[in-house]
Amino acid sequence: MQSFGRITPFAKGALAALFLFVAYAAAAQQVIFPKDELSIRTAAGKTHAFVIELALTDQQRSQGLMYRKEMPDDHGMLFDFGETRRVSMWMENTILPLDMLFIEGDGTVSHIRENAVPYSRDVIDSRGPVKFVLELNAGRTKALGIKVGDKVVSKRIGNAG
Repeated sequence: MQSFGRITPFAKGALAALFLFVAYAAAAQQVIFPKDELSIRTAAGKTHAFVIELALTDQQRSQGLMYRKEMPDDHGMLFDFGETRRVSMWMENTILPLDMLFIEGDGTVSHIRENAVPYSRDVIDSRGPVKFVLELNAGRTKALGIKVGDKVVSKRIGNAG
């Protein structure tokens, strides 16, 4: 007869692997994002204000908006890459459909990807060098009339005021 009071080496290994997986998932959920504000000035003369979270480090940029189930319409996340370069994004593990605004160092919107599909592994390319990417809820750019050539203004981008 087998005793169930003893843990086998296999069970210990399985429990250790499960613990590490749960600890990693919990750590991924606990990435802290500083907050700031920015506005977008459209060519039509309208200004739209947003409360944003900043993705400044590799860990923050890697986490982004993954696993988020909701975000207010006047919120977003600004990815700062620290240098101007071609950028690739994707939606793996991202529940929310998003609009992605690719932004040059001077704040000019150079490309917009509307309605990025949740959970997709498709690469979303900046189509040229950018320094920032702003993620908003899908449909916000169209609803607010935001277009390529509009200006993003914030302290981080360096053109506030």
